[in-house]
Amino acid sequence: MSDKLKEELDYIINNKKIKTVFQPILSLRDGSVYGHEALSRITCESEIKNPEMLFSAASKYNRLWEIELLCRTKALEAAYVFMIPPYSKKLFINVNPYILHDEKFKSGFTKDFLKQYNIDPINVIFEITERNVITDVNSFKSAVDYYKGQEYGIAIDDAGSGYSGLNLISEVKPHFIKLDMKLIRSISKDRIKIALVKGMVEFSKASNILIVAEGIETYEELDTIINLGVQYGQGYFFQKPEEDIRDIDHSVLKSIMEINSKKNYISYGFTSNIYIKYLSKLTGVVFPNEKVGDVYETFIRKVDCIGLCVVDDGIPLGIVTRENIALKLSGNYGFSLYKNKNISDIMDKEFLSIEYNTPINVVSDLAMNRSNDKLYDLIVVTENNKFIGTVTIKDLLQKTTELEVSAAKHLNPLSGLPGNIIIEQILNQVLTNFKKYSVAYLDIDNFKAYNDVYGFEKGDRVIKLLANILKRHSDELYFTGHVGGDDFVVIVDDCIYSDYFMNIKNKFERDVLKFYNSTDIENGYIITENRKGKIEKFPLITLTCVVLNNADNHFQNVDDLTEKLADLKKIAKQQIRCM
Repeated sequence: MSDKLKEELDYIINNKKIKTVFQPILSLRDGSVYGHEALSRITCESEIKNPEMLFSAASKYNRLWEIELLCRTKALEAAYVFMIPPYSKKLFINVNPYILHDEKFKSGFTKDFLKQYNIDPINVIFEITERNVITDVNSFKSAVDYYKGQEYGIAIDDAGSGYSGLNLISEVKPHFIKLDMKLIRSISKDRIKIALVKGMVEFSKASNILIVAEGIETYEELDTIINLGVQYGQGYFFQKPEEDIRDIDHSVLKSIMEINSKKNYISYGFTSNIYIKYLSKLTGVVFPNEKVGDVYETFIRKVDCIGLCVVDDGIPLGIVTRENIALKLSGNYGFSLYKNKNISDIMDKEFLSIEYNTPINVVSDLAMNRSNDKLYDLIVVTENNKFIGTVTIKDLLQKTTELEVSAAKHLNPLSGLPGNIIIEQILNQVLTNFKKYSVAYLDIDNFKAYNDVYGFEKGDRVIKLLANILKRHSDELYFTGHVGGDDFVVIVDDCIYSDYFMNIKNKFERDVLKFYNSTDIENGYIITENRKGKIEKFPLITLTCVVLNNADNHFQNVDDLTEKLADLKKIAKQQIRCM
């Protein structure tokens, strides 16, 4: 068998029976393709079934360099097709750590070598797997530093699959950490995995090392990973490895945007304008004719399950809690009396059922007003009376507290509107995800002069007036933020122009008159010092509104957008002064 394995290894190497397939690595913020991992596949019938066996055999028969060279060359030849400039995606290539400090590898993997493939070293990431034990750390670290100096990226692959990962990361200081797929599998149901990945994300923020989650296969895994703050993802949910580079399916992009939208919405909102559907989780259900004994076995298997919803044709009929079913089956005759009955016979039909678009604060009030024996029962969430999930009282209270604390921290204390941190985050989200949008900058004219004459207290009331008017129009405005002072930002999820705000402008300019005395209203101006210390007549307060949309403009980033808005505002102010 040993000789046969060597023959087959030699045949694969000598006849170049290797091909490269590519799997995309996506940004978990906007679904854009960040890069591709190049994966080697054997193209002939062989006892060597997979790449792991291939590299194991190559190591055994001292042909590791030849197989690395073959796989690397095949990867670059295939990548050449889609790496032609201006394509600037990253190419992730697996490299055995034993080879990395080999002089043949160093001399072979040069900038000149890459030039023939039109690839820049800055777009090449060496993936070093944690599963390969590194015996000479100093030599290995020296090799890594060499390639960093050549502008190559370094990724630690399969992090979490071995036992020396933290030491390796500490020594290498990579640009990327790729979380092993075993850590990602069913993460939505595993509190330990969630805690581990959450810790890695915090480490990522502190160390400026990017995280890639491998092996994402389900929507639930994706949802959990995004909400934990992982930056990049890879897996069958997005796309299987293929020879050709193709676009990501629209449904995948939609899922990423939906989850991010939900995450941002919850992070920046109030309990009064966030719907319960954003806390709902699709939990287990049972059918009315299932036996009590079988349902009890489900509770025994699922130790974290506190309750189940009884559903028939999508309609929730009742709930069963762990505590109540255990109580029914207890005692000398409980089990024999109830085990063969249908679960519908003992389910609680008086349960709290909430439509998906009910605000969290309303749900919280309803839940806390239940009788003490039902206080911790599941809250069932429906859409058009059809079951879509449940919410636990713990999740509801935890999220309510979190939202109130988060909101208070990021709101302008005067207006009660989101401040600069949230404004910037929302603008980034809009620029990335919205097909149509408009951003308006609202500024109160002659506000300083008013403050000088009437005082800061009345000035604050003017700012609150505008904030309250904007809040009353919240149904038609996607987002309203308070930059500070007399400046506000408004976002509309459509392409509109400044006349869109005419009603708001007229309402504000009419209502603000109540903050003036009758003499100033009759004169149509106030008298005070200008910025140069000279006495000047200032018109009464008005509102300037400038708008940019993506139908008439293309913005590279938030800075580009805000700079153009500032220019528009400056022009508008000059026009007012000239009137």
